Amino acid sequence: MSEARPDPAVSGSAVPDPILIEVPETISTERLLLAAPRPGIGPALSVAVAESIGLLSPWMPWAQQVPSFEESEAVARRQQADFIARRDLCYQIYDRAPEGRRLLGGTGLHRMDWTVRRFEIGYWLRASAQGQGFMSEAVMALSHMAFEQLRARRVEIRMDEGNLASRAVAERCGFELEGILRCDSLSPQGEPRNTCVYARLGL
Repeated sequence: MSEARPDPAVSGSAVPDPILIEVPETISTERLLLAAPRPGIGPALSVAVAESIGLLSPWMPWAQQVPSFEESEAVARRQQADFIARRDLCYQIYDRAPEGRRLLGGTGLHRMDWTVRRFEIGYWLRASAQGQGFMSEAVMALSHMAFEQLRARRVEIRMDEGNLASRAVAERCGFELEGILRCDSLSPQGEPRNTCVYARLGL
């Protein structure tokens, strides 16, 4: 009989080497597939960002200009390396519609503290996919994975106070506004901004 091995993410008081922690590479919902980054998605990623640059640029420092296919491919490969090393857990969001898989946007667990088991969710969605509940569906699935599989104690979502669409997603997904950090960062345009901090707690 083989000896059962404890999950290093939840057993004992010692902090495990994060690279040993099991993290699912795909998460499925009724309409979506969240998939870990992989080589070859650069062109699709570039097209999705290009379609949405006007909506993303006020909030996202990385979306100030349309990336080339090669630049987006480099981003995807760095994301894959970070995922493997458990430094940052990005997922691309795909539509599971019968007519074919289409890249809709991205989400992930960022600014992770494996000791506390604290994570921050980030997200973006291409313009043509907005208004259909996809982002809330993805965030709910990612939150469930964080609490159930990674045993998160705390999951946050942070955004510019003026980003009402992002705030609405957090609230629909059961995150509570804990506070607003005044002038704690600069917008992509270099202006001081306030940051809303939403959170959910695990057991």
